[in-house]
Amino acid sequence: MLKQRRMAAEQIAAALFEAETAIDAALAKTAQLTGFMPLLRANAGASALIGQDAVERASQAIAALADARRAIVETHKELTVAQEQIGLGAVKLTGDPGGEKPDPGLGLRPAARLRAVAAA
Repeated sequence: MLKQRRMAAEQIAAALFEAETAIDAALAKTAQLTGFMPLLRANAGASALIGQDAVERASQAIAALADARRAIVETHKELTVAQEQIGLGAVKLTGDPGGEKPDPGLGLRPAARLRAVAAA
């Protein structure tokens, strides 16, 4: 029974680490895109009005990806609790690309919420 629980935990951990990596990569690529758009627009000598909607949409995508990252981090924390509940708390699951985990007692600061502001 312990062997099956450990195998299941390893499979879940692998899927979790893949999801975390994918979200981080998407966040980084979207931030890169968002940063390139104004730079390339300026290099092309185009008006600041050109592409503004695209920059705003990409910024919204970054906020959504940040929310997704927070959710997957919370999932990770909940799965750590579940790991302990099934008696595998002392087991180091392989494939964790993140290194040492912070002390769970410290917690994470709540995300600062972005909000739209009215144009002046």
